[in-house]
Amino acid sequence: MPVVAVFQSPSLTREKYEQSVLKVTGGKSRVETPADWPVKGLLVHVAGQGEQGFRVVDVWESEEAFRRFGEKLVPILQAVGVEGRPEIYPAHTFVSA
Repeated sequence: MPVVAVFQSPSLTREKYEQSVLKVTGGKSRVETPADWPVKGLLVHVAGQGEQGFRVVDVWESEEAFRRFGEKLVPILQAVGVEGRPEIYPAHTFVSA
């Protein structure tokens, strides 16, 4: 079952997101395909600035896939100074174009 992960924190800025992308992708400045991630299972990744701050929304094929990614991501976020935990919940509906 797909899971949705929403991350927003006062310490997450566009600049810190971009720093984390460099580390997650092994040096790429942008993520462009699921192959850019260090683990398999990503279905959707969206990041952007909203009224309440910078937000990242991912959909993963399973909670296990998301946890594998988290094992790689958490040390990177700590290194760039981002604190907080994502909101994670099962997707009720998932439609892809």
